[in-house]
Amino acid sequence: MTAPEAGRGIGNGEREAELTTTFGFPRDTFRILHVSTGNVCRSPITERLTRHFVAERLGVLGGGLIVESAGTWGHEGAPMEANAEAVLAEFGADASGFVGRELLDEHVITSDLVLTATRDHRAQVISMGHSAGLRTFTLKEFTRLVRAIDPATLPPLEDGVVARARALVRAAAALRGWLLAPTAEADEVYDPYGAPLPFFRSIGDEIHEALDPVVTALTGVTARM
Repeated sequence: MTAPEAGRGIGNGEREAELTTTFGFPRDTFRILHVSTGNVCRSPITERLTRHFVAERLGVLGGGLIVESAGTWGHEGAPMEANAEAVLAEFGADASGFVGRELLDEHVITSDLVLTATRDHRAQVISMGHSAGLRTFTLKEFTRLVRAIDPATLPPLEDGVVARARALVRAAAALRGWLLAPTAEADEVYDPYGAPLPFFRSIGDEIHEALDPVVTALTGVTARM
């Protein structure tokens, strides 16, 4: 198995350290993997918005967080959809240098948290094995669980973003099954592929709304007004 490709995470784009733990990631990093179908619309938007909002909160990139994306039917090597780039630009997020990729075993193995666009994507990730069940959620499912977690129970930011993120995932996994979605559709982010820009904007707003409490919980810092 080859190591994950470089240049996809938050930070300076250098290749990560050798993978040393059970799931194959260094203990001083925390990898978030966003998954959709083609990896040209939803997951690129979510990946780049996550990076952008973390940088806004902390004022710096990095801190051990690595944010990536892939698609279950990923368009390997494809650029992001133009309307997805436009949505990111409206949020002030950087869309440059993005390259689509197909979801591989190694992406799941090296991820600490997998956030999917839909329940079908979540099921596909879990079906790949690699003990992924406890760290794989739909984005909106994870948001719902995070909202129920008392921030005071998480490690302070002084202990590092990685320690806080790992505790957040453990707490969310413990709540799953207790906090169910009001409807099946409540955990879905629908595919805007081929849709006009206004629909992409609505999906961007959905993703933004779902990401805001997640990034706040990860960083311990609320969004700037």
